[in-house]
Amino acid sequence: MTTLEKLTILADSAKYDVSCSSSGSNRSATYNGIGNASAPGICHSFADDGRCISLLKILFTNACMYDCGYCINRNSNDSIKRVSFTPDELVDLVIQFYRRNYIEGLFLSSGVLRSPDYTMEQLIQVVKTLRVRENFNGYIHLKGIPGADAKLIREAGLYVDRMSLNIELPTSQSLRLLAPEKDRAQIIEPMKLIREEMASYRVDAKKFKKAKLFVPAGQTTQLIVGATPEPDYMILRISEAFYQKMKLKRVYYSSYVPVGRVEGVVPYGIHSLQREHRIYQADWLLRFYGFKASELLNEEAPDLDLVLDPKAQWALRNLHLFPIDVNRADLMTLLRVPGIGTVSARRILAARRLAYLDFDGLKRIGVVLKRAQYFITCKGKMLARVDENPMFLRQLLADGNTQLNLFDLYPKQFGGGHERLSI
Repeated sequence: MTTLEKLTILADSAKYDVSCSSSGSNRSATYNGIGNASAPGICHSFADDGRCISLLKILFTNACMYDCGYCINRNSNDSIKRVSFTPDELVDLVIQFYRRNYIEGLFLSSGVLRSPDYTMEQLIQVVKTLRVRENFNGYIHLKGIPGADAKLIREAGLYVDRMSLNIELPTSQSLRLLAPEKDRAQIIEPMKLIREEMASYRVDAKKFKKAKLFVPAGQTTQLIVGATPEPDYMILRISEAFYQKMKLKRVYYSSYVPVGRVEGVVPYGIHSLQREHRIYQADWLLRFYGFKASELLNEEAPDLDLVLDPKAQWALRNLHLFPIDVNRADLMTLLRVPGIGTVSARRILAARRLAYLDFDGLKRIGVVLKRAQYFITCKGKMLARVDENPMFLRQLLADGNTQLNLFDLYPKQFGGGHERLSI
């Protein structure tokens, strides 16, 4: 089989892995080397299905010893042709693509061939050859293999910019159901190792000018949403714990895509892509807006509203905190107002040092007054006077002015019996 035929098959098999953000690394060019990765991230764009098209996103092999119910490359799937690269084939492919300006980096994953250690050794041979023999300084994101020896994980971290070990499913019970050959500890322990090695590198970097880089762009993971019945509240709490304890750079969410009929796997929820979108929005609030998972959801209201974004949902549940005076509120309070983002909040703080802001000034700064007007005052005035009925405000704030059914009941978080309203 030709390299081009292998490329076609293995690039297509890699499209279900979404953990391929390329920002955050700073690997400088070296003498006689090719490529570099800058701190702001590799220049990239995304295809319609979310793939990062500036990276060569590919599997080393789609042959796998595991039979994970959510994976198209599971060993019981007889509908796909199994192929593998050799390390040299893949290295040559990366260099040729780079020299033709097709790519600026590599996202490398793999099925588990023979054993986790054997597969990890093959992946290390690829990234080590790129760095040492080819002097390749471009961005490399490597998908670690759960169950591989700690020495191999540590060695791989010396040659890559980012590494991800995918938790895949929210709970150990779900993992046993859909991926019985995998053990959650095999995923968590390498995460801890990477966290500790990254911390050690930061200490060495302060002492030694030429400290060896170790996963400088951080580590990530991926959760599959909708293959098992865990609510959004549980998913957000798990992500929050990863950010706090594992110091992850990102948690990616992938809406479950049925890849053939698998016994025991029933997709939960009919709006899976919209649910994925809402979870990403909530995740953004955890990372950049100072929210906690328990503020966004709870056991009584465990799922995000598909009609309304998470910040607006929180604001409607806490109307007693509003309106706020934008000329007096601190940064964290401003960040909780729908229609005010991180950039516009800091612009407000800077602008009001010079003069009191009015609504025209807020609009010029970038505040989305269409949303913020119900929650703020300027110089003691409100732009919009509305009935503080959560359901009425919910209709005004719905994405794209979504028309709600007048006969729909309140969603569960507002005291009604429905957890979600249909769109």
